[in-house]
Amino acid sequence: MALFIVSAPSGSGKSTLVYELMHQVSGLSFSVSYTTRAPRGSEVNGREYFFIDRRQFEAMIAGGEFLEHAEVFGNCYGTTWAFLEQAGREGRDLVLDIDVQGARQVKQRFPDAVSIFIAPPDRATLSRRLTGRGLDAPDAIEQRLQVASREIAAYNGYDYVVINDRLEESVAQLCAIVRCGRGGGSGSAAGRDCALAETCRQNRAGERLRVVLTSFGLPAPDPH
Repeated sequence: MALFIVSAPSGSGKSTLVYELMHQVSGLSFSVSYTTRAPRGSEVNGREYFFIDRRQFEAMIAGGEFLEHAEVFGNCYGTTWAFLEQAGREGRDLVLDIDVQGARQVKQRFPDAVSIFIAPPDRATLSRRLTGRGLDAPDAIEQRLQVASREIAAYNGYDYVVINDRLEESVAQLCAIVRCGRGGGSGSAAGRDCALAETCRQNRAGERLRVVLTSFGLPAPDPH
């Protein structure tokens, strides 16, 4: 069973990309996280998240139910072992939509997991996306941007970086990374997938990644 980790700053479009991935690539299971935050907008319990209170969350930690868990913006998020076990029984590969803290925990336990970081094209674009959602006050948006900067600084802990500028291109890259990461394919289609995936290796992201990093005041990668 292959394990795929997808992380991104809030507002980077990760949910849209993962939604497209799950519809375009067969044989995948998606792990729905547990959270102590309240539902937003049209979110449904059991679809976007399992919404529970902190007492329940802490009881699950004590019971060893979480593969990974973290606290973000004052709310707890966690992925249970149950999804991993179920995917294994069903012979499916598992996609984890988790934050940077959780990704580190999973990578420590499963070094062969394929990790993918979704980055916005630059800070100004992320700010517009967060504002356009209408979910946060200006001070909360600024806080999210500060957290985004810290998360983006961790990009080099991931195997791949997808810069979500053009949706169709980003979806194609994410699907190619997953198809290539599953292995077992052959022929020209598999070759094209792996060639496209290679362009997203974090050490080959090049000028587009440089633009992202400098817009957040982060040091650009050494070209050598």
